[in-house]
Amino acid sequence: MNLITVLGASGFIGSHLVAALKARGAEHIALARTDSLPNQNLGDLIYCIGLTADFRAQPLETVEAHVCRLRQVLERCEFDSLTYLSSTRVYGNSIETSEESDSLPVNPNEPNELYNISKLMGESLALSSGKKARVVRLSNVYGDDFSSGNFLTTIIDDAISRHQIVLRTAPESAKDYVSVDDVVRVLLEIVARGSERLYNVASGENLTNAKLAAAIRKITGCNIEFAPDAPCVTFPQIDIARIRSEFAFEPRALLDDLSNLIASYRAAIGR
Repeated sequence: MNLITVLGASGFIGSHLVAALKARGAEHIALARTDSLPNQNLGDLIYCIGLTADFRAQPLETVEAHVCRLRQVLERCEFDSLTYLSSTRVYGNSIETSEESDSLPVNPNEPNELYNISKLMGESLALSSGKKARVVRLSNVYGDDFSSGNFLTTIIDDAISRHQIVLRTAPESAKDYVSVDDVVRVLLEIVARGSERLYNVASGENLTNAKLAAAIRKITGCNIEFAPDAPCVTFPQIDIARIRSEFAFEPRALLDDLSNLIASYRAAIGR
């Protein structure tokens, strides 16, 4: 394995990548998003910098993370390849399809679209840079991300701390969840031998709020409530045929990992 540089190494995915590289004894450089860029060849660079739950409150910081810092890296750094981590949220306005080659509609009049637009700008910048670059679109990554304000962490916290979950989206709402361990494993394979410029990394199956909430209730005994007139928010099923074919990717299911995930959360918060 060549030298790998993880940019955004203190974040959720970046920290798991660094841990995996250490476990393999792989030569690597771990850089936080604000660290100075080294004056050396960075080998295979994985760009993990991004904002998720905070993007609405921090629009300027979102563009800085997804586009401006990337521009600095492309302009200043020497590397063998760059892998830019994007998101399957960019398929949010698609009706049914989510293949890597699909054209993607966005609406700049909607503030919530800033995340998608900035990620797509980052994708375009990386792929148009004239350097060896690829893009990996990640779905909702789960794992021991207990300090974040993401949806899954929030409802697990409510189930344990308040013994009640109030969901603001309808029972039929659904999205894709993928394990951070699966993400790290296939990311390192993509970096080492990926033949395409764009990959979806997801479980390939949507999980409804109803099934997720029922599973959490069974494990924790919490009460479940759906807000009146909660909207149905459903994303298209993410196509993962490309990584299944190229890397024999067989992802785990969140429901199979949920008991261990909740037990880890209890241990983390001392309950």
